[in-house]
Amino acid sequence: MSVYITSTGHYLPGEPVDNERIEAVLGLVHGKPSRLKRRILQSNGIRQRHYAIDADHNTLISNAEMAARAGQACLDDGFLGKSRLDMLSVATSQGDLVLPGFGSMVQAELSVAGVELHSSHGICSSSMMALKAAYTGLKADEHDNALVIASELASRLFKASRYEAVSEEVDFNAEFLRWMLSDGAGALLLENVPRRRCFRIDWIRGFSHADAYPVCMSVGRTVDGERSWQDFATYGEAEAAGALLIRQDVRLLDNIVKLGVDGLLRLIDERRVEVGKVDHVLCHYSSHYFRGKIFDMLTQAGAAIPEEKWYTNLYTRGNTGCASMFIMLDEFRRTQDYRAGDTILCMVPESGRFNNVYMQLTVVEE
Repeated sequence: MSVYITSTGHYLPGEPVDNERIEAVLGLVHGKPSRLKRRILQSNGIRQRHYAIDADHNTLISNAEMAARAGQACLDDGFLGKSRLDMLSVATSQGDLVLPGFGSMVQAELSVAGVELHSSHGICSSSMMALKAAYTGLKADEHDNALVIASELASRLFKASRYEAVSEEVDFNAEFLRWMLSDGAGALLLENVPRRRCFRIDWIRGFSHADAYPVCMSVGRTVDGERSWQDFATYGEAEAAGALLIRQDVRLLDNIVKLGVDGLLRLIDERRVEVGKVDHVLCHYSSHYFRGKIFDMLTQAGAAIPEEKWYTNLYTRGNTGCASMFIMLDEFRRTQDYRAGDTILCMVPESGRFNNVYMQLTVVEE
């Protein structure tokens, strides 16, 4: 039983925000411009991104609504009506509510009935875990189709008021992601029959390293990692202690390149990947800073893939976390040149506690 990505879609909220306008939207912390912003933006290479909040910090569209719009765009571009959907599998880093699950909220927004539901929670790789769940369901002949959606609304965490509520000076690790992450949603439709030119999923494989590495990216704990936000007497105390800020331990970040390359080399050893036969590479690297490091390590390992085969929309769409690969795949499908028989290698490294997921696609004709 083969599984195909027969349609794709995405949704990005509002107009693109360039680097000069970021603080106009997110706000000045204590009325002062950031001393770190320019340095971080130069490193990540992102020129514009989208936010689901306005300059007054009103939320213009919920995470579930963004997901639903991406899902509807995917269905509108395909051949399958909502009434025929068998499964809805969704992913996000942080839904609009703590409970219920994000999938339930997206299902309601989409107004689809009687589907099997799956919610995947995590950071960047959660979309690939949602995709794997749907892919496995079709491979097992449990379903004929599945809609997979990944959506992120990170900007609500980056309002100036969030940082001003902290009782001490905000540390670098807490400000770092303010200039890295943005909002958006992407969707893929899976079916057990090919339609027009589409992508056959050859395999999906993940390697988690949570047993060997500490937490690198998190929300919900103090800067020393000793207390959860739920351990405080009140939510106000947790916020004052900085436990509700999103943090990236930048000292650990270089591990993401090493582990990502190690995973690819493992797949080469397993003969899942033949480097010489890869026609296109879609890699969710969160910053331009990592691009050269990835190329250098692959070259040193004798597994280099020519740079002209790599595609990314990071610089114009921003880093939308778990939605990034789906948004990237949708734009690749609509704008790039490829033909039947081409092999596409997708890679999603996650720095949360270092989980890397890989997927190989083959272009097929109906």
